[in-house]
Amino acid sequence: MKKKTVYVVGAGLAGCEAAWQAAKSGAKVRLFEMKPKKRIPAHSSDDFCELCCSNSFRAEGLSNAIGLLKEELRLMGSLIMECADKTRVPAGGALAVDREAFPKAVTEHIKANPDIEIVEKEIDTLDFDAPAVIATGPLTSEPLAEKIAEFFGSEGLHFFDAAAPTVMAESVDMSKAYFASRYGKGTPDYINCPMSQEEYDAFYDALVSAQTAEIRDFENNVFEGCMPVETMAARGRETLLFGPLKPVGLPDPKTGKTPYAVVQLRKDNAAETVYNLVGFQTHLKFPEQRRVFCMIPGLENAEFVRYGVMHRNTYIDSPGKLTAAYETVRKKGLFFAGQMTGVEGYIESCSSGFVAGINAVREEPFIFDRKTATGALAHYISNGPSTDFQPMNVNFGIFPPLDYSGRKPKKADRKEMYSLRALEIIKNTEFYRGETENDDHR
Repeated sequence: MKKKTVYVVGAGLAGCEAAWQAAKSGAKVRLFEMKPKKRIPAHSSDDFCELCCSNSFRAEGLSNAIGLLKEELRLMGSLIMECADKTRVPAGGALAVDREAFPKAVTEHIKANPDIEIVEKEIDTLDFDAPAVIATGPLTSEPLAEKIAEFFGSEGLHFFDAAAPTVMAESVDMSKAYFASRYGKGTPDYINCPMSQEEYDAFYDALVSAQTAEIRDFENNVFEGCMPVETMAARGRETLLFGPLKPVGLPDPKTGKTPYAVVQLRKDNAAETVYNLVGFQTHLKFPEQRRVFCMIPGLENAEFVRYGVMHRNTYIDSPGKLTAAYETVRKKGLFFAGQMTGVEGYIESCSSGFVAGINAVREEPFIFDRKTATGALAHYISNGPSTDFQPMNVNFGIFPPLDYSGRKPKKADRKEMYSLRALEIIKNTEFYRGETENDDHR
């Protein structure tokens, strides 16, 4: 019987995982990669899965969602996780890989697979005669980006990612913060963190002196119409008081007085487990964001789900446009994977490639349970906020709540409960490949 053909465009983390899983599922795969014939400024190697930024795949263990996602992928036979584990370097409680050895390992596996044909060619179309997975990443070449924009419509594709930091709601100190809406209009949906003048002055000085991330050549000119909070602050000590930290109409119910400044947090998901810092899009380095933003009263012990980002990042406004199988609603058989879908991070991209790859071969889609990290992420991109959709790392805030009776467990225990629940579900799917040999991550 002739094998089904699947096209995969892009040999990054998502594309290689998609190609590998489609081939394992019985398909003949044609993997299109424009390197080495054409490169973008971020490229420096001809290997697949080149790590253009950090070499860290972030935290290990079952007490965090990214550690859970890695374990799910291990249990299901992920190529990316196999190669990452084999090329890992010491990094404390995180999984970091040798920047050169990891892409070489993935490339060798892909090239050795007889069911994967590598085609060195730039693709500039979405018209395919077989199922296709588009996994060209946030720096998709202009010709293909134009076709994607045409496919989804002018409002369906974003080219610049300007996202404010988000924090877990339960990590906000509500003894200092309070719920309110400006002038008492509507329901009190915002968490408000009040500042005295002394607190504001200390915060302001830290903000304007904090280190910003390096802007690479291919990220220039992305801030038009969207100002980083630190840039706004640099215009004058009181500028923020007339912008995102405006206190008017937000009296503190504990004192009855209007604070000197107020930082507002707006719910970021329907479950109200994650909130974003309103107006805090930023280009500060991640450690600086934690240092400076934790100076805000009520956020001293904030648990960050996503740090603020401002960079070149082509991504689809996925809710309503992609399904939880990463298939387009408009055209059956056309899938997207990787950061373009609105997942943020190496492992999240790998997960989307895994799901898209297996479903590109199937007649009926397999939708992962939302109680798993794989499924929660897929549900977020397909059913996330219908307005102001932003790329997201995997986090427990996008999981369905735990079911427990009696006394509420401690936060650390709850996180492990999320993970154990998810792994039991994964072990009962058809993709379970057994326990992994590498147990150091446990």
